[in-house]
Amino acid sequence: MTGTLAGIAHRPTDGDPMIEISECHLVAGRGLDTENRKAGKREVTLLSKQSWVDTCHELGTELPWWTRRANFLIDGIDLAACVGETLAVGSARIQIHGETRPCQLMDDQHQGLRKALEPAWRGGVTGQVLTGGKVLVGEAVSLVVD
Repeated sequence: MTGTLAGIAHRPTDGDPMIEISECHLVAGRGLDTENRKAGKREVTLLSKQSWVDTCHELGTELPWWTRRANFLIDGIDLAACVGETLAVGSARIQIHGETRPCQLMDDQHQGLRKALEPAWRGGVTGQVLTGGKVLVGEAVSLVVD
């Protein structure tokens, strides 16, 4: 299973708008070095590009992917099938823990977004950074096989 890192976004402070960037540095046990996340199973969030396309189609509008407030947009990988697995994103390693459940903040971004993200894990998945490193948009994303 191989895909591509199609986008990166971060929010410097909780509640700030997301900012799309072309590269970032991941820190093991923390997430993006530009975010103030606590260590644990939700250090980063990953969103499937196809899921976002499906969500926008259901809403009848085109929205920037970072409207979802996810850190990574992944093309070509079924993220729901990766729960419990580790993904290689460039030199970094991220363990996928579970579904990112949409909250009220999604409707604050766009009315109806929360409901449109609910089916089929469209809201993405959460992950924990096991191995940090610099990651760039366009890099390969693959399942780590032990």
